[in-house]
Order: sequence, then structure tokens, then C-alpha cells
Amino acid sequence: MNTLTNRLALPALLLTGLTSASFSAHAADAAPKRVLVVTVTTGFRHSSIATAERILQKLATDSKAFTVVDLVQQPNTVVPRKPNAPRALAPNADEGAKKRFEADTKRFEEAMAKWTPEVDAAAKAAQEQFNKEAAASLAKLAPAELEAKKIDGVIFANTTGDLPLPDKEGFIQWIEKGHSLMAMHSASDTLHGFRPYIELLGGEFATHGGQASVELNSLDPAHPAAAGLPSPWPIAKEEMYHIKSFDRSRVHDILASATVPMDGRPEQGQPAHFPVSWVREQGKGRVFYTSLGHREDVWDDDASLPNRLNGPEVAKNYQKHILGGIRWALGLAEGSATPQVK
Repeated sequence: MNTLTNRLALPALLLTGLTSASFSAHAADAAPKRVLVVTVTTGFRHSSIATAERILQKLATDSKAFTVVDLVQQPNTVVPRKPNAPRALAPNADEGAKKRFEADTKRFEEAMAKWTPEVDAAAKAAQEQFNKEAAASLAKLAPAELEAKKIDGVIFANTTGDLPLPDKEGFIQWIEKGHSLMAMHSASDTLHGFRPYIELLGGEFATHGGQASVELNSLDPAHPAAAGLPSPWPIAKEEMYHIKSFDRSRVHDILASATVPMDGRPEQGQPAHFPVSWVREQGKGRVFYTSLGHREDVWDDDASLPNRLNGPEVAKNYQKHILGGIRWALGLAEGSATPQVK
């Protein structure tokens, strides 16, 4: 190769090298984020959890934005639950409510007749075993484990109760260092006794009425968690949560109803800011929450799903909603986290 050829070839080689380096850097940047999905419950367990696990895995596979490194699932031990007495009748209860109360009371009395001391002892032993298994499963959320496996974020999909996390304070600090928490439905009915979690999430479940129809307004249509959603977004039937410990000056609202959509509650239909989904930042960490996700047909867009009350389009929109929220929380899509209300 002569001198002139060398001179011409050198810039080309440098350009090729720079292009390869740029491509490698881009490929590294585009590597899917690593996520844990947690579905452990120590309180009420939703029948939609198996559906949630499957849909989250599908969104990961189809979007290639994240990969589900592991599922942190429920222990195998089944704990018999002592029957709960029905709630007392409201003073203004109608005849229908009175009949339901009578039927519920009869079922409760029949169940209590079967709750012998032997059954009670077996339930306590099963509870101890369940607690051990739950703690072992949730050990994956120890900060050192999360760091070792290079986990970018954790999804709490319909978790409930006082989860025995190995290091609750450490988990909050891990989020604040630049990781993410993505939470659906009853994740707000989780860790009520641990205020740092409630403060991180931005609110907690207070109560709900019967499943109701609702129209949701997008309060930031440009945000990834709302992109592509109709506004208003009608949902035929869903369990809508009344949220407490909520301060609009600490969150960026994504979805809300302009009236209270809690069927059978005295406040049903009254004008209100009824929060449903929001995002927030804490330290360098990002948090996305939506109270939607009670029903299988909110998660799953399969038209042949039995007992559908919501059409497949509702589930397709829900999947857009949570995928956008996940992408934002993982830092893969930009959107505001500034509270709209000071």
C-alpha cells in the first residue's frame, strides 16, 4: 500500500472504528432493563395475579424495553383463614342490603361452627411456615441482592399486606439511589405500617365500593403513562380505590376521575378529584403507580376471556398505560414528574 493509499485509508479506518464504538455504545444503552416482579400477598389475594404475571412478561418480551429477571411469588403453603363476621348494616340500609346481611351472617355462623380448636392450631402452624417461606422468597429484595443482580426496578403487581422485606429502609434507599418502583392496584394496600413506603408510593388504599363504571381523564396526555390513551377513557367495570395519605403537591397526576366512581358508597357520583394514577421522583429514583388492575379483563385483551365485562380495547389501553409508566420509571422515556398543584 503506497503512502497516498495509507493517507486515504486512515480516516476510513478511524471512521469505521468510531462507527463501531458508537454502535456498541448504542447497543449497550438499548439493552433491556432488568426488573423483578413481586406478587406476594399477606392480605387479600386477587384472582388476577396470574394474569398480571403473564401480561407483564408479554409486555417485556414484545417491547424489549425490559426483561423480567425473576418472579417473586407466593409461598406454596396455604393458610386457612378464620371467617370474618359481616360488616354491620348501615342505619339507612335498604331491604336488599338487609337480605344480603342475613345471608352473610348465616354463612359466617356455619363457617365458625367448623372452626374447631384443631383447625385453629393447624392454621397457626401453617401461618408460621408461610411466614418463613415468604421471607425466603422476598430475600431477593435485599439491597445487596438487587445490586448483585443489577436490577433496575421492582414491580409490585397487586401485592397486599405487611410484606416481610429483608431490609425495608434499605429498599427505600435503593430506590432513592436511582432505581424504580412500579406498582399496580393493591400495591397501595401494602406495607400500611411502614410509612416510608407509603410516602415513597404517594398514597395508600383506604376503601372501595362495589365495582363501577368510570371515565378517566388524562391530566398529562404527553406523558408516556398516558400516551395513546383516550381522554376521557371509559372503563365499563373496575374496582376503584379511594386513596388516603395523598397530597397532590407531592405527585404528578396521570389519570383521575372528576367524580367519585365507587358503586354503593354515599359519595358515589359526587364531584371530586379522584386520583387513579400518578408518578413521582424521590432522590434519584422514579415511582409509577396506578390503582387500576383488579379485574382480569382489565389486564388481558384476549377477546375470548370468560366473563368479560370490559372489551379488549380497555385491556389494550391498560397495557399501554402500564408499559408507558414502566418505561418512564426505568428512565427509557421522558415525561414530567413536576406536581401540577403546588
